[in-house]
Amino acid sequence: MAGYKVASDKGINKPWTGRFTETTDAFVEAFTASVGFDKRLYRHDIMGSLAHARMLAKVGVLTAEECQVIVGGLQAIEQDIEHGTFEWQVSLEDVHMNIEARLTERIGIAGKKLHTGRSRNDQVATDIRLYLRDEIDAITAELTRLQVALLDLAEREAGTIMPGFTHLQVAQPVTFGHHMMAWFEMLMRDTARFADCRKRVNIMPLGAAALAGTSYPIDRAYTAHLLGFDAPAENSLDAVSDRDFAIEFSAAASLLMMHLSRCSEELILWSSTQFGFIDLPDRFCTGSSIMPQKKNPDVPELVRGKTGRVTGNLMALLMLMKAQPLAYNKDNQEDKEPLFDTIDTVRGSLKVYADMMPALQVRRDNMAHAARSGFSTATDLADYLVRHGVAFRDAHEVVGKAVRYGVDTGKDLAQMTLDELRQFSSVIEQGVFDVLTLEGSVAARNHLGGTAPAQVCAAIQRARQRMK
Repeated sequence: MAGYKVASDKGINKPWTGRFTETTDAFVEAFTASVGFDKRLYRHDIMGSLAHARMLAKVGVLTAEECQVIVGGLQAIEQDIEHGTFEWQVSLEDVHMNIEARLTERIGIAGKKLHTGRSRNDQVATDIRLYLRDEIDAITAELTRLQVALLDLAEREAGTIMPGFTHLQVAQPVTFGHHMMAWFEMLMRDTARFADCRKRVNIMPLGAAALAGTSYPIDRAYTAHLLGFDAPAENSLDAVSDRDFAIEFSAAASLLMMHLSRCSEELILWSSTQFGFIDLPDRFCTGSSIMPQKKNPDVPELVRGKTGRVTGNLMALLMLMKAQPLAYNKDNQEDKEPLFDTIDTVRGSLKVYADMMPALQVRRDNMAHAARSGFSTATDLADYLVRHGVAFRDAHEVVGKAVRYGVDTGKDLAQMTLDELRQFSSVIEQGVFDVLTLEGSVAARNHLGGTAPAQVCAAIQRARQRMK
């Protein structure tokens, strides 16, 4: 038409240039492009396009021949990407346009028909859900591997006595196996959170198009079936603009990393000279460039540090979404890098933990020695007094005085003579020493959830059943 011109971006045929009369500014083109990071979605983008093409053929929008050509072209492109021969172009902005442009170049006019009845808005939302679904499955597999390692370690050390702490002060004797089972329970809840999150991830946005749906006679239920989604999204506006599922995943990931950070803190403390409870394998540690004697617990330290970036990614996604009107906005391009970083960080942290824990060496003598310090059986003495008719509050005061005496004399309760103990209460008899031993203390906690070795072994067996 006379008086009109169409923009051309250096020979690149962008699908939206018909509206524009000048080319994209070079810096703006680079600033707005996402292909540098969203190209990792290529497999899921092609998966979604294959299902979309087959659906379009089913409803008669594409012919069977056109569908066959498109499917063959997409499969060939996937092979090119896998083999590293695919040329990604920043000028084509994102993974979707790069693949579509290459498809059209490869198969001609049929490639231009693939986008019928959809938008990049519902396409990218579908890609992310497909990708995240697979990543949740991979994370769950690593979680399972770590849980099995903890169960094996707990079984091996079910009777190993160590001091239990509150306020990082010696509190009561526990078994190392019991302590590992506490870690297991934290991870069991994390596994359940990811499984629950996956249900909300597995809803299909495709068919919502830009925001209002499409006038083509699409069959969304069929596409959802092809892609393994539980159902299509109910509302087109919500489908293209929702990133709740990514935020929910990041929240579950943050909780998992918080748990791993707590585990890391204990491993770091226990491996120190001051504790000496464990030895970390050399292959999971590093040395110092100046101090030859150093063996640094870098793996747990890094996991502890990486917890901050995962929590930060959660905050970034929350802030990204907090003021967006419906429906899609370009802001949502910023959802991918925090999400991808969270996935990579969580998977790496779980892998290194699952590799490291089976090789952990427990220094049982050091643990037992530490448990004998700090009056860890004081509660057992109080319980002994209660069983002999002393009110608990009175028993508490009696034991407090005995502990004070022990501090002044440098004696633990089990090291005192019967006469020394009887100066605090006349009901104390020779049998008291049975409860003041570490073995007697842990064996007395012989109930569901208790630290007695028999209960630890029973808990391990229940845990193995729960994981099936």
